[in-house]
Formats: sequence, C-alpha cells, structure tokens
Amino acid sequence: MQEVVGIYNADGTIGGELSYALAKLAQRGSCELCDVTHGWNPLGKRSWKAAVEQSDLNLTFIHRDEALPEQLAAAGQLPAVVMSSDDGWRVIMTSSEFAEFKSDPGALIAETERRAADHL
Repeated sequence: MQEVVGIYNADGTIGGELSYALAKLAQRGSCELCDVTHGWNPLGKRSWKAAVEQSDLNLTFIHRDEALPEQLAAAGQLPAVVMSSDDGWRVIMTSSEFAEFKSDPGALIAETERRAADHL
C-alpha cells in the first residue's frame, strides 16, 4: 500500500510548537495544514480526527523535523502532502491548496484520497 504523508510547516518539538504559536499570534508565519487539522486546538480538531479515522489511506501527518530528506525534497514548499511511489516520493498537494479546506477537514481527506488514487 502506498504511503501518504502530510508534512506540517512546523517542528514537532516543544520549542518548535511554541515558536509556531508565537509566530501565528504575531501573524508572522502560518501553516495552512495546521489550520485545517488543529486550528488553535493542540490536540487536533475532532472533525479532523474523525475524517482521518474514516479514510482507507495509509495516511500519516508529521512535522518538518520528522520528515525524511526525500520527503522534504519532493514536498518543496511546506506544508505539503507527499506520496510514496516506485521511484520515490511525489507531491500530491501543495501549500497553496490547503486554505480552501480550512473549515472542512473531511473535504481535505476526500481530495487527498482522490489525488492518491490518481497517482497509483
């Protein structure tokens, strides 16, 4: 089964999380994927968790400091969603596309599933 990985434009450490929150408060930085999946809830939106649980994809979401160099190279600008393939990783959703799903995490998962199916 192909692996699909969403990569946040934030580090997963406590310091990284605090830096991200401060930058977001000061409107100096953001992660559109974080907005869809978490908003201001550090544990994640319930609607997001429900959408992920219902998905049949091998779907993982990680911070940029947890990503493989190959995943980061394929992703380009973060956040992004990448998918494994026989010849490495390829991007299937880019940073500019997440904002339209901010209020509908289920739609983001549905679109990710559609794009993953197109790349099989």
